[in-house]
Amino acid sequence: MYAALQGMYKVVVLQLATALIGIALAAVFFGSRGALSAALGGAACVLPTWLFAIRLHAASKRPGASYAVAFFIGELIKIALCIGLLAGVRLVYPDVHWGAVVIGLVVTLQANFFAFLVKT
Repeated sequence: MYAALQGMYKVVVLQLATALIGIALAAVFFGSRGALSAALGGAACVLPTWLFAIRLHAASKRPGASYAVAFFIGELIKIALCIGLLAGVRLVYPDVHWGAVVIGLVVTLQANFFAFLVKT
């Protein structure tokens, strides 16, 4: 279980790194407006993952808690929060560039596929 928690925190760090790559790409193609939009897209992915990792860590400390149930409920909350944050992007930044948001989100989500390649 401890290895799974380390893996979750590793994913958060990798998502932050790939979000920075997405922000740089959006800055090159769309300027500062695109960079900010990509940052919001990346944040809509990184923040729920970070909260999910914290929730799993807390669940692992409780005696008698079902880790599987905590995982699936946390994953549901993570997906809902990600969708909610993406919906709220327009409210936070009315001049959003949606192409850059998609770039930031997609590049950040790719970190999940490469997390197993990184040795800790």
